Amino acid sequence: MGKISISGAKNAAVAIIPACLLIEDKCRLENLPDIKDVKLFLDILKDLGATIEVIDKSTVIIDCSTVSSFTPKAELARKMRGSSYLIGALLGRFNNCVVPMPGGCDFGTRPIDQHIKGFEALGAVCDQSYGKVTAKATSLEAGHIYFDVTSVGATVNVILAAVKANGVSIIENAAKEPHIVDLANFLNAMGAKIRGAGTDTIKITGVSKLHGGTYSIIPDQIEAGTFMIAAAATRGDVTITNVIPRHLESISAKLIESGATVEEFDDSVRVSVRKDKKLKTVNFVALPYPGYPTDMQPQLVTYLSTISGTSSAREGVWDDRFRYVGELKRMGANITVEGKLAIINGVEKLMGTSVRATDLRGGAAMIIAGLIADGVTEISDIYHIDRGYENFEEKFRVLGGDIERIEVLEN
Repeated sequence: MGKISISGAKNAAVAIIPACLLIEDKCRLENLPDIKDVKLFLDILKDLGATIEVIDKSTVIIDCSTVSSFTPKAELARKMRGSSYLIGALLGRFNNCVVPMPGGCDFGTRPIDQHIKGFEALGAVCDQSYGKVTAKATSLEAGHIYFDVTSVGATVNVILAAVKANGVSIIENAAKEPHIVDLANFLNAMGAKIRGAGTDTIKITGVSKLHGGTYSIIPDQIEAGTFMIAAAATRGDVTITNVIPRHLESISAKLIESGATVEEFDDSVRVSVRKDKKLKTVNFVALPYPGYPTDMQPQLVTYLSTISGTSSAREGVWDDRFRYVGELKRMGANITVEGKLAIINGVEKLMGTSVRATDLRGGAAMIIAGLIADGVTEISDIYHIDRGYENFEEKFRVLGGDIERIEVLEN
Protein backbone atom coordinates (compact mmCIF):
# COMPACT_ATOMS: atom_id res chain seq x y z
CA MET A 1 0.00 0.00 0.00
CA GLY A 2 1.36 3.42 -0.97
CA LYS A 3 0.44 7.08 -0.71
CA ILE A 4 1.12 9.94 -3.11
CA SER A 5 0.26 13.66 -3.11
CA ILE A 6 -0.98 15.38 -6.25
CA SER A 7 0.50 18.64 -7.56
CA GLY A 8 -1.35 21.71 -8.80
CA ALA A 9 -3.29 21.44 -12.03
CA LYS A 10 -1.30 22.01 -15.22
CA ASN A 11 -4.37 23.01 -17.24
CA ALA A 12 -5.45 25.55 -14.61
CA ALA A 13 -1.95 26.97 -14.24
CA VAL A 14 -1.46 27.60 -17.96
CA ALA A 15 -4.76 29.51 -18.05
CA ILE A 16 -4.22 31.51 -14.85
CA ILE A 17 -0.61 32.59 -15.54
CA PRO A 18 -1.52 34.48 -18.76
CA ALA A 19 -4.57 35.89 -16.96
CA CYS A 20 -2.09 37.80 -14.78
CA LEU A 21 -1.40 39.97 -17.85
CA LEU A 22 -4.81 41.58 -17.24
CA ILE A 23 -3.72 42.71 -13.78
CA GLU A 24 -1.39 45.68 -13.29
CA ASP A 25 -0.49 44.57 -9.79
CA LYS A 26 1.20 41.69 -7.96
CA CYS A 27 -0.40 38.24 -8.08
CA ARG A 28 0.88 35.51 -5.76
CA LEU A 29 0.15 32.08 -7.21
CA GLU A 30 0.43 29.05 -4.94
CA ASN A 31 0.31 25.29 -5.59
CA LEU A 32 1.77 25.71 -9.08
CA PRO A 33 3.06 22.44 -10.55
CA ASP A 34 6.82 22.34 -11.04
CA ILE A 35 6.66 21.44 -14.75
CA LYS A 36 8.09 22.66 -18.04
CA ASP A 37 4.91 24.29 -19.35
CA VAL A 38 4.64 26.49 -16.24
CA LYS A 39 8.30 27.51 -16.44
CA LEU A 40 7.90 28.28 -20.13
CA PHE A 41 4.86 30.47 -19.52
CA LEU A 42 6.69 32.37 -16.80
CA ASP A 43 9.55 32.92 -19.27
CA ILE A 44 7.06 34.28 -21.83
CA LEU A 45 5.64 36.76 -19.31
CA LYS A 46 9.13 37.80 -18.23
CA ASP A 47 10.09 38.39 -21.86
CA LEU A 48 7.00 40.59 -22.27
CA GLY A 49 8.23 42.73 -19.38
CA ALA A 50 6.69 41.15 -16.28
CA THR A 51 8.61 40.81 -13.02
CA ILE A 52 8.65 37.23 -11.72
CA GLU A 53 9.70 36.44 -8.14
CA VAL A 54 10.08 32.72 -7.43
CA ILE A 55 9.32 32.02 -3.75
CA ASP A 56 9.68 28.24 -3.98
CA LYS A 57 9.01 25.51 -6.54
CA SER A 58 5.23 25.91 -6.22
CA THR A 59 4.87 29.63 -5.41
CA VAL A 60 5.60 32.71 -7.53
CA ILE A 61 4.73 36.40 -7.43
CA ILE A 62 3.91 37.85 -10.85
CA ASP A 63 3.85 41.61 -11.41
CA CYS A 64 2.59 42.57 -14.88
CA SER A 65 2.39 46.30 -14.22
CA THR A 66 5.57 46.79 -16.28
CA VAL A 67 4.41 44.80 -19.32
CA SER A 68 4.36 46.97 -22.44
CA SER A 69 4.74 44.46 -25.28
CA PHE A 70 1.85 42.59 -26.90
CA THR A 71 4.09 40.54 -29.20
CA PRO A 72 5.49 37.38 -27.56
CA LYS A 73 8.55 35.78 -29.17
CA ALA A 74 7.79 32.98 -31.62
CA GLU A 75 10.53 30.68 -30.29
CA LEU A 76 8.81 30.68 -26.87
CA ALA A 77 5.15 30.72 -27.86
CA ARG A 78 5.46 27.89 -30.38
CA LYS A 79 6.66 25.45 -27.74
CA MET A 80 3.24 24.99 -26.15
CA ARG A 81 -0.44 24.83 -27.02
CA GLY A 82 -1.45 27.02 -24.07
CA SER A 83 0.32 30.00 -25.61
CA SER A 84 -2.91 30.61 -27.54
CA TYR A 85 -4.26 32.07 -24.28
CA LEU A 86 -1.91 34.98 -24.82
CA ILE A 87 -4.27 36.18 -27.55
CA GLY A 88 -7.20 36.69 -25.19
CA ALA A 89 -5.05 38.02 -22.35
CA LEU A 90 -3.08 40.53 -24.45
CA LEU A 91 -6.18 41.60 -26.38
CA GLY A 92 -7.92 42.17 -23.05
CA ARG A 93 -4.97 44.18 -21.71
CA PHE A 94 -3.94 46.23 -24.77
CA ASN A 95 -6.84 45.84 -27.27
CA ASN A 96 -4.07 44.58 -29.51
CA CYS A 97 -1.89 41.48 -29.91
CA VAL A 98 0.35 39.67 -32.38
CA VAL A 99 0.77 36.06 -31.23
CA PRO A 100 2.53 33.22 -33.12
CA MET A 101 0.40 30.15 -33.81
CA PRO A 102 0.79 27.83 -30.81
CA GLY A 103 2.60 24.48 -30.63
CA GLY A 104 2.27 21.64 -28.10
CA CYS A 105 1.10 18.05 -28.61
CA ASP A 106 -0.03 17.27 -32.15
CA PHE A 107 -3.36 15.41 -32.32
CA GLY A 108 -4.25 16.44 -35.85
CA THR A 109 -6.00 19.65 -36.78
CA ARG A 110 -6.53 22.10 -33.94
CA PRO A 111 -8.41 25.03 -35.48
CA ILE A 112 -8.90 28.20 -33.47
CA ASP A 113 -11.97 29.30 -35.42
CA GLN A 114 -14.12 29.36 -32.27
CA HIS A 115 -11.54 31.56 -30.52
CA ILE A 116 -11.62 33.99 -33.45
CA LYS A 117 -15.42 33.92 -33.50
CA GLY A 118 -15.41 35.00 -29.85
CA PHE A 119 -12.88 37.79 -30.32
CA GLU A 120 -14.80 39.16 -33.28
CA ALA A 121 -18.02 39.12 -31.26
CA LEU A 122 -16.23 41.42 -28.81
CA GLY A 123 -15.36 43.85 -31.60
CA ALA A 124 -11.85 42.74 -32.52
CA VAL A 125 -10.59 42.50 -36.08
CA CYS A 126 -8.58 39.28 -36.46
CA ASP A 127 -6.15 38.02 -39.06
CA GLN A 128 -4.45 34.62 -39.34
CA SER A 129 -1.57 34.83 -41.77
CA TYR A 130 2.19 34.41 -41.86
CA GLY A 131 2.05 31.93 -38.96
CA LYS A 132 0.61 34.33 -36.43
CA VAL A 133 -2.68 35.66 -35.08
CA THR A 134 -3.19 39.42 -35.08
CA ALA A 135 -6.17 40.83 -33.18
CA LYS A 136 -6.98 44.49 -32.73
CA ALA A 137 -9.87 46.60 -31.42
CA THR A 138 -10.47 50.29 -30.78
CA SER A 139 -12.19 49.08 -27.60
CA LEU A 140 -13.62 45.71 -26.62
CA GLU A 141 -17.40 45.72 -26.31
CA ALA A 142 -19.61 43.05 -24.74
CA GLY A 143 -20.75 40.31 -27.09
CA HIS A 144 -22.98 37.24 -27.20
CA ILE A 145 -21.03 34.16 -28.29
CA TYR A 146 -22.44 30.72 -29.04
CA PHE A 147 -19.71 28.15 -29.69
CA ASP A 148 -20.50 25.74 -32.51
CA VAL A 149 -18.51 23.06 -30.65
CA THR A 150 -17.56 22.95 -26.98
CA SER A 151 -13.99 24.19 -26.76
CA VAL A 152 -11.92 24.55 -23.59
CA GLY A 153 -9.37 26.77 -25.31
CA ALA A 154 -11.95 29.08 -26.84
CA THR A 155 -13.84 29.35 -23.54
CA VAL A 156 -10.65 30.35 -21.70
CA ASN A 157 -9.64 32.84 -24.39
CA VAL A 158 -12.99 34.59 -24.60
CA ILE A 159 -13.18 34.85 -20.79
CA LEU A 160 -9.76 36.52 -20.80
CA ALA A 161 -10.72 38.95 -23.54
CA ALA A 162 -14.16 39.78 -22.09
CA VAL A 163 -13.21 40.42 -18.45
CA LYS A 164 -12.46 44.11 -19.09
CA ALA A 165 -14.79 44.63 -22.08
CA ASN A 166 -17.59 47.19 -21.79
CA GLY A 167 -20.93 45.63 -20.82
CA VAL A 168 -22.14 42.09 -20.16
CA SER A 169 -20.78 39.33 -22.38
CA ILE A 170 -22.47 35.92 -22.63
CA ILE A 171 -20.76 32.68 -23.66
CA GLU A 172 -23.10 29.82 -24.56
CA ASN A 173 -22.11 26.17 -25.06
CA ALA A 174 -19.12 26.94 -22.84
CA ALA A 175 -16.69 24.26 -21.69
CA LYS A 176 -17.24 23.16 -18.07
CA GLU A 177 -13.86 21.68 -17.09
CA PRO A 178 -12.58 22.24 -13.54
CA HIS A 179 -9.79 24.50 -14.79
CA ILE A 180 -12.38 26.79 -16.44
CA VAL A 181 -13.96 27.20 -13.01
CA ASP A 182 -10.54 27.75 -11.43
CA LEU A 183 -9.70 30.49 -13.93
CA ALA A 184 -13.03 32.23 -13.21
CA ASN A 185 -12.48 31.91 -9.45
CA PHE A 186 -9.00 33.42 -9.81
CA LEU A 187 -10.25 36.37 -11.86
CA ASN A 188 -13.20 36.94 -9.52
CA ALA A 189 -10.79 36.97 -6.57
CA MET A 190 -8.95 39.78 -8.40
CA GLY A 191 -12.09 41.84 -8.96
CA ALA A 192 -13.71 40.34 -12.08
CA LYS A 193 -17.45 39.66 -12.32
CA ILE A 194 -17.89 36.20 -13.87
CA ARG A 195 -20.92 34.03 -13.21
CA GLY A 196 -21.85 30.57 -14.44
CA ALA A 197 -18.39 29.02 -14.87
CA GLY A 198 -18.84 25.25 -14.80
CA THR A 199 -22.20 25.50 -16.62
CA ASP A 200 -23.17 25.82 -20.29
CA THR A 201 -23.62 29.60 -19.99
CA ILE A 202 -21.08 32.06 -18.61
CA LYS A 203 -21.92 35.75 -18.04
CA ILE A 204 -19.10 38.26 -17.72
CA THR A 205 -19.73 41.82 -16.60
CA GLY A 206 -16.75 43.87 -17.69
CA VAL A 207 -14.75 45.81 -15.12
CA SER A 208 -12.35 48.68 -15.72
CA LYS A 209 -9.57 47.35 -13.52
CA LEU A 210 -8.44 44.22 -11.68
CA HIS A 211 -6.35 44.15 -8.50
CA GLY A 212 -3.66 41.82 -7.23
CA GLY A 213 -3.96 39.13 -4.60
CA THR A 214 -3.10 35.56 -3.61
CA TYR A 215 -4.58 32.45 -5.20
CA SER A 216 -3.98 28.71 -4.86
CA ILE A 217 -4.30 26.47 -7.94
CA ILE A 218 -6.62 23.44 -7.74
CA PRO A 219 -5.14 19.89 -7.66
CA ASP A 220 -4.43 18.24 -11.00
CA GLN A 221 -7.33 16.03 -12.06
CA ILE A 222 -5.28 14.34 -14.79
CA GLU A 223 -2.23 13.60 -12.65
CA ALA A 224 -4.54 12.11 -10.02
CA GLY A 225 -6.32 10.02 -12.65
CA THR A 226 -2.99 8.78 -14.03
CA PHE A 227 -1.96 7.45 -10.62
CA MET A 228 -5.43 5.96 -10.09
CA ILE A 229 -5.16 3.96 -13.29
CA ALA A 230 -1.55 3.02 -12.58
CA ALA A 231 -2.66 1.62 -9.23
CA ALA A 232 -5.35 -0.51 -10.88
CA ALA A 233 -3.13 -1.60 -13.78
CA THR A 234 -0.39 -2.85 -11.43
CA ARG A 235 -3.02 -4.53 -9.21
CA GLY A 236 -1.83 -2.30 -6.40
CA ASP A 237 -3.27 -0.36 -3.48
CA VAL A 238 -2.64 3.40 -3.56
CA THR A 239 -4.07 6.36 -1.67
CA ILE A 240 -3.92 9.58 -3.69
CA THR A 241 -4.09 12.76 -1.59
CA ASN A 242 -4.64 16.47 -2.31
CA VAL A 243 -7.43 15.79 -4.81
CA ILE A 244 -11.02 16.92 -5.35
CA PRO A 245 -12.89 13.58 -5.65
CA ARG A 246 -15.80 15.20 -7.51
CA HIS A 247 -13.42 16.04 -10.39
CA LEU A 248 -12.45 12.36 -10.65
CA GLU A 249 -15.93 10.82 -10.80
CA SER A 250 -15.83 9.77 -14.46
CA ILE A 251 -12.43 8.11 -13.95
CA SER A 252 -13.57 6.40 -10.75
CA ALA A 253 -16.69 5.12 -12.54
CA LYS A 254 -14.67 3.36 -15.27
CA LEU A 255 -12.25 1.85 -12.76
CA ILE A 256 -15.17 0.52 -10.68
CA GLU A 257 -16.79 -0.84 -13.86
CA SER A 258 -13.57 -2.76 -14.55
CA GLY A 259 -13.65 -4.36 -11.10
CA ALA A 260 -11.27 -2.08 -9.20
CA THR A 261 -12.19 -0.76 -5.75
CA VAL A 262 -12.33 3.04 -5.41
CA GLU A 263 -12.91 4.67 -2.01
CA GLU A 264 -13.52 8.42 -1.79
CA PHE A 265 -12.64 10.63 1.18
CA ASP A 266 -12.76 14.40 1.72
CA ASP A 267 -9.57 15.20 -0.21
CA SER A 268 -8.24 11.78 -1.22
CA VAL A 269 -9.13 8.60 -3.07
CA ARG A 270 -7.90 5.04 -2.59
CA VAL A 271 -7.68 2.66 -5.56
CA SER A 272 -7.00 -1.03 -5.04
CA VAL A 273 -7.25 -4.32 -6.94
CA ARG A 274 -6.75 -7.76 -5.41
CA LYS A 275 -4.06 -9.81 -7.15
CA ASP A 276 -6.54 -12.65 -7.80
CA LYS A 277 -9.34 -10.33 -9.00
CA LYS A 278 -10.72 -11.11 -12.46
CA LEU A 279 -11.13 -7.73 -14.11
CA LYS A 280 -13.79 -6.83 -16.68
CA THR A 281 -13.67 -5.17 -20.07
CA VAL A 282 -14.86 -1.58 -20.44
CA ASN A 283 -16.23 0.50 -23.31
CA PHE A 284 -15.85 4.27 -23.07
CA VAL A 285 -15.99 7.53 -25.01
CA ALA A 286 -13.65 10.46 -24.29
CA LEU A 287 -15.78 13.61 -24.06
CA PRO A 288 -15.66 17.15 -22.66
CA TYR A 289 -16.21 17.45 -18.88
CA PRO A 290 -18.11 15.99 -17.07
CA GLY A 291 -17.51 13.12 -19.51
CA TYR A 292 -14.49 10.87 -19.38
CA PRO A 293 -11.43 13.14 -20.03
CA THR A 294 -9.63 12.89 -23.35
CA ASP A 295 -6.39 13.48 -21.40
CA MET A 296 -7.04 10.18 -19.58
CA GLN A 297 -7.84 8.16 -22.70
CA PRO A 298 -4.32 6.72 -23.35
CA GLN A 299 -3.89 5.66 -19.73
CA LEU A 300 -7.20 3.79 -19.62
CA VAL A 301 -6.53 2.05 -22.96
CA THR A 302 -3.20 0.85 -21.58
CA TYR A 303 -4.93 -0.57 -18.49
CA LEU A 304 -7.56 -2.31 -20.63
CA SER A 305 -4.88 -3.82 -22.90
CA THR A 306 -4.17 -6.55 -20.32
CA ILE A 307 -7.79 -7.30 -19.34
CA SER A 308 -9.10 -10.47 -20.98
CA GLY A 309 -11.83 -9.83 -23.56
CA THR A 310 -12.67 -6.95 -25.88
CA SER A 311 -12.90 -3.33 -24.76
CA SER A 312 -13.38 -0.21 -26.89
CA ALA A 313 -12.34 3.42 -26.71
CA ARG A 314 -13.84 6.17 -28.84
CA GLU A 315 -12.12 9.56 -28.99
CA GLY A 316 -14.74 12.30 -28.98
CA VAL A 317 -12.49 15.36 -28.79
CA TRP A 318 -9.37 15.10 -31.00
CA ASP A 319 -8.95 13.80 -34.54
CA ASP A 320 -5.75 11.82 -34.05
CA ARG A 321 -5.10 10.86 -30.44
CA PHE A 322 -4.21 7.18 -30.96
CA ARG A 323 -0.61 7.67 -32.09
CA TYR A 324 0.65 6.07 -28.89
CA VAL A 325 -1.11 2.81 -29.80
CA GLY A 326 1.73 1.89 -32.15
CA GLU A 327 4.09 1.98 -29.16
CA LEU A 328 1.77 -0.24 -27.10
CA LYS A 329 1.63 -2.72 -29.98
CA ARG A 330 5.43 -2.89 -29.92
CA MET A 331 5.00 -4.18 -26.37
CA GLY A 332 2.56 -6.87 -27.47
CA ALA A 333 -0.80 -5.10 -27.11
CA ASN A 334 -3.56 -6.19 -29.48
CA ILE A 335 -5.29 -2.94 -30.46
CA THR A 336 -6.92 -2.00 -33.74
CA VAL A 337 -7.58 1.65 -34.55
CA GLU A 338 -10.32 2.62 -36.99
CA GLY A 339 -10.47 6.41 -37.21
CA LYS A 340 -11.54 7.64 -33.77
CA LEU A 341 -12.30 4.13 -32.46
CA ALA A 342 -9.85 1.72 -30.84
CA ILE A 343 -10.75 -1.94 -30.32
CA ILE A 344 -8.71 -3.43 -27.48
CA ASN A 345 -8.36 -7.20 -27.27
CA GLY A 346 -6.75 -7.89 -23.92
CA VAL A 347 -3.51 -9.89 -23.85
CA GLU A 348 -2.09 -11.85 -20.94
CA LYS A 349 0.91 -9.55 -20.57
CA LEU A 350 2.94 -6.79 -22.18
CA MET A 351 6.66 -7.19 -22.85
CA GLY A 352 9.24 -4.50 -22.13
CA THR A 353 11.01 -2.92 -25.10
CA SER A 354 12.14 0.47 -26.40
CA VAL A 355 9.25 2.88 -26.97
CA ARG A 356 8.79 6.63 -27.12
CA ALA A 357 6.44 9.17 -25.61
CA THR A 358 4.46 10.38 -28.64
CA ASP A 359 2.88 13.20 -26.59
CA LEU A 360 2.28 14.19 -22.97
CA ARG A 361 -0.52 11.76 -22.03
CA GLY A 362 0.74 9.09 -24.43
CA GLY A 363 3.98 9.29 -22.46
CA ALA A 364 2.10 8.71 -19.21
CA ALA A 365 0.53 5.65 -20.84
CA MET A 366 4.00 4.32 -21.67
CA ILE A 367 5.00 4.63 -18.01
CA ILE A 368 1.95 2.58 -16.97
CA ALA A 369 2.74 0.05 -19.71
CA GLY A 370 6.34 -0.19 -18.51
CA LEU A 371 5.24 -0.77 -14.92
CA ILE A 372 3.03 -3.73 -15.87
CA ALA A 373 5.23 -5.22 -18.61
CA ASP A 374 7.62 -8.14 -18.18
CA GLY A 375 11.24 -7.04 -18.55
CA VAL A 376 12.73 -3.59 -19.04
CA THR A 377 10.94 -0.78 -20.88
CA GLU A 378 12.97 2.17 -22.14
CA ILE A 379 10.96 5.33 -22.91
CA SER A 380 12.50 8.07 -25.04
CA ASP A 381 11.26 11.61 -25.76
CA ILE A 382 10.26 12.02 -22.11
CA TYR A 383 10.38 15.80 -22.51
CA HIS A 384 6.71 15.40 -23.41
CA ILE A 385 6.01 13.91 -19.96
CA ASP A 386 8.00 16.65 -18.20
CA ARG A 387 5.61 19.20 -19.72
CA GLY A 388 2.76 18.03 -17.49
CA TYR A 389 3.96 15.79 -14.64
CA GLU A 390 6.02 17.02 -11.70
CA ASN A 391 8.84 14.67 -10.67
CA PHE A 392 6.96 11.73 -12.21
CA GLU A 393 9.71 9.16 -11.78
CA GLU A 394 10.23 10.09 -8.12
CA LYS A 395 6.52 9.76 -7.36
CA PHE A 396 6.34 6.33 -9.00
CA ARG A 397 9.42 5.24 -7.07
CA VAL A 398 7.73 6.26 -3.81
CA LEU A 399 4.93 3.85 -4.72
CA GLY A 400 7.38 1.00 -5.39
CA GLY A 401 7.89 1.42 -9.12
CA ASP A 402 11.29 0.44 -10.49
CA ILE A 403 11.84 3.53 -12.63
CA GLU A 404 14.80 5.83 -13.20
CA ARG A 405 15.77 8.70 -15.47
CA ILE A 406 18.88 8.16 -17.57
CA GLU A 407 20.78 10.92 -19.32
CA VAL A 408 21.58 9.97 -22.91
CA LEU A 409 24.62 11.67 -24.42
CA GLU A 410 24.26 12.66 -28.06
CA ASN A 411 27.08 11.54 -30.40
